[in-house]
Amino acid sequence: MIKQGGFLILATLLAFGGTAAAVDKPAADNVTRVTLNNGLRVVIVRNTLAPVVTTEMNYLVGSNEVPKGFPGTAHAVEHMMFRGSPGLSKDQLGAISANMGGDFDADTTEGVTQYFFTVPSSDLDIALRIHAIRMRGVNMDAKDWAQERGAIEQEVSRDNSNPSYKFFTELRARMFKGTPYAHTGLGTRPSFDKTTAAALKKFHDTWYAPNNAILVIAGNIDPQKALVEIKSLFGNIPRKKIPERPDFKFQAVAAHTVQLPTDYPVGMVLRAWRMPGLRDKDYPTAMVLSQALGSERGDLFAMGMTGKALFGGFSGSFLPQAGMGFAEAAFPRGGDAQKVLEGVDAVMASTIAKGISADLVTATKNKAIADIEFEKNSMSGLANAWSQALAYQQVSSPDAMRRAIEAVTPAQVNALAKRIFKPEYAITAILTPESSGKPVSHKGFGGAESFASKPNGPVTLPDWTKKAFATLTIPKSTIHPDSFTLDNGLRVIVQPETVSKTIEVYGQIKTNQDLQAPNGQEGVAGVLNGMFSYGSTHLGRLKFQTSLDAISAYESAGSSFSLLVPAANFAEGMKLLAENELHPAMPEQGFMVMQHNQVGQVAGLVKSPGFLNEIHLGHALFPPKDPVLRHPTPKSIGSLKLADVKNYYDTTFRPDMTTIVVIGDVDAAQVRKVVKASFGDWKASGAKPDTDYPAVPMNKSSQFTTPDSSAAQDSVTLAHNLALTENSADRYAVEMGNEVLSGGALSSRLSRDLRIKGGLVYSVRSGLNLDKNRGQFTVTYGCDPDKVAQARTMVVRDIKQMQDTPVSADELHTAKGMLLRQIALGESSFQSIAGRLLELSLEGKPLNSYTVAAQKYLDLDAPAIEAAFKKYLKPDDFVTAVKGPASKTGA
Repeated sequence: MIKQGGFLILATLLAFGGTAAAVDKPAADNVTRVTLNNGLRVVIVRNTLAPVVTTEMNYLVGSNEVPKGFPGTAHAVEHMMFRGSPGLSKDQLGAISANMGGDFDADTTEGVTQYFFTVPSSDLDIALRIHAIRMRGVNMDAKDWAQERGAIEQEVSRDNSNPSYKFFTELRARMFKGTPYAHTGLGTRPSFDKTTAAALKKFHDTWYAPNNAILVIAGNIDPQKALVEIKSLFGNIPRKKIPERPDFKFQAVAAHTVQLPTDYPVGMVLRAWRMPGLRDKDYPTAMVLSQALGSERGDLFAMGMTGKALFGGFSGSFLPQAGMGFAEAAFPRGGDAQKVLEGVDAVMASTIAKGISADLVTATKNKAIADIEFEKNSMSGLANAWSQALAYQQVSSPDAMRRAIEAVTPAQVNALAKRIFKPEYAITAILTPESSGKPVSHKGFGGAESFASKPNGPVTLPDWTKKAFATLTIPKSTIHPDSFTLDNGLRVIVQPETVSKTIEVYGQIKTNQDLQAPNGQEGVAGVLNGMFSYGSTHLGRLKFQTSLDAISAYESAGSSFSLLVPAANFAEGMKLLAENELHPAMPEQGFMVMQHNQVGQVAGLVKSPGFLNEIHLGHALFPPKDPVLRHPTPKSIGSLKLADVKNYYDTTFRPDMTTIVVIGDVDAAQVRKVVKASFGDWKASGAKPDTDYPAVPMNKSSQFTTPDSSAAQDSVTLAHNLALTENSADRYAVEMGNEVLSGGALSSRLSRDLRIKGGLVYSVRSGLNLDKNRGQFTVTYGCDPDKVAQARTMVVRDIKQMQDTPVSADELHTAKGMLLRQIALGESSFQSIAGRLLELSLEGKPLNSYTVAAQKYLDLDAPAIEAAFKKYLKPDDFVTAVKGPASKTGA
């Protein structure tokens, strides 16, 4: 995976100032540091949220250091790191990663390449061994590279099909001319065709060294025990002489405009300026400036609330040596892009002339400081925050940001704005929507290729993994929530956690516009959702947002709602959330703006390739007049009245259809008191509505292509209806079979055949979508048009093999291990815990259902999976939907 700094919005808690520790040092906040004799820096951050740990190995090398003419070298090495190392084959690596739950990945940026695992704490030693083995060496077999090159070129095609990426590429070339930032790290197909396995090995052996790496570990582990293991595994890896790094001599940016077609449903205008980088003394000021400009209290956001644009905003994106700031706004298909651009320019000119208010600067600073505490609520987020601080900014910790933010003044913010935001330094993009052709039906995408190979034999795991994976047990959940229901039917679930001084609230009302909106009012839910941004009847838009800023809270309202707030401000935050949720302002003028905006967005949406592909797929799968086929049109939205929106709100927003999950530094008694005070007066009238789609018959096979001239790659979906629901007893067997087919990333059958062996795709996934009364099975992948048929043939073959032959004992054992560990990994963040509890509550299932599922998975055998796949999966009945350039069907 390639992460481009321009569109990688880095966490706001990246620190400024300080140096890395060089000796063992237990520190505040459960942080332990050590630098080994060979130069490897290690930071361990203990967090007791769940028995889960995230490891991130940061190599201080990326696309900056690649040979001239080979921009994707670092990216290619990242890919080849998954092809195995001396003493650890690619099949073993895939099997091990799958056994640990499959939550592993990597990314390449300009100056850092990261490899990360999130695993149960008991598997820490295995993750560390893999990091150590890959630091020592990597296999660079020419045949393996030839296969992996096919996959990486599909990733290149995917990104080159993205209009934003096309603009981003040209933007970097102009904004960073003469520096390594002028090219992206993705690479090009011509350069990969010239790249050799020997060149990749040389790059790895030059830069992948302990004295050029930082290992960050965050999780519920014993730091001292982990250090003993780290020293044993990494201590004797020799340091290397690291080459000098390239210089950065930035040239003046000249104004330029880029105009590109886009498959987006709406058009976009952007003004981009170069900003200070992460290591610049002005970075904290630039970060505060960017977030203040992007505030919902800001004039750019207001463009979307006053009808001057469909929406507007500002974002800052920061690389170590430089950053970029983007002022952006959207216009409807056929709209006046120049007029919207003039509106953006007026806002930026006013910012320079009048400055940003001291109050907004202060509020932005306080929220950025609060963000540091929120990062503790996720294992991977916490590890990433430390990696960003140490590897990208080269500072001691994320907490150094607190001092830097506190030192920023409104005068500094406004002085930086005057220096940066000048028209003669701006690079502009105008992305104009382009209509798709109508979907074209085909007789078939089945190829003439013959694929008679059988699944690979069992993988012999290294001895150091066998003990960990030999025995499968039900994971011990750390989630023991309290649950109560108010007199009005509102269900509240509370999970106390003490890892941070924060509280996160997630709520959902069970609604379904397709079943609840009157005929002719399709799109009413979208208009309603936009109305919540106008605040409450008591406070209004700006006063409401100011009140949130005063307590450093993040809030969103609607049928799904949320609140992130420091624990000390919980009661006030819940009061504001309830006020917005239960008493939305809904001004007439606001309705007219939201209606106009929704009409503009939908007018483009219904002509976009993505929508046309999706709606045609729906018509192929579902019977005529099925409610899922309803969709907004400009006419249905344009005919709405404010009374219609209010009526939809009154009839669908009900406490007895709502669940709220509260997780954080709080107890059940406190939550009961606060929720009752804020939501207790909410009432429902009439019988509960039915919001579940009805059952549907099975579909017939069909194929079609939706033209998308902006894409370089075809996006393929294979789908068929499934006589399986979320409550079917056989769902466990089908889920287990799907893990064999698609789980575990590179170790799954589909990834092995389509990516590892065939080099046809970058990624392929299959999945189940189960509702109360209906189900669906899908497979998705992206590839070159001439490879669609070949890849589809492989997919169908792999599914049929699972219907005709029991999965092997090793595959079954691995699939069980993946699902059991995924249950544990689902408790590694506040948001994932809350999402799981919300899901179970809204489906009417016990809150311990994942533990019940774990036992079901343990009891499954291979014949049960074979029987379930034979009974429910219908690969000959796939609807094949292709979006992109014209496909070569091979028929």
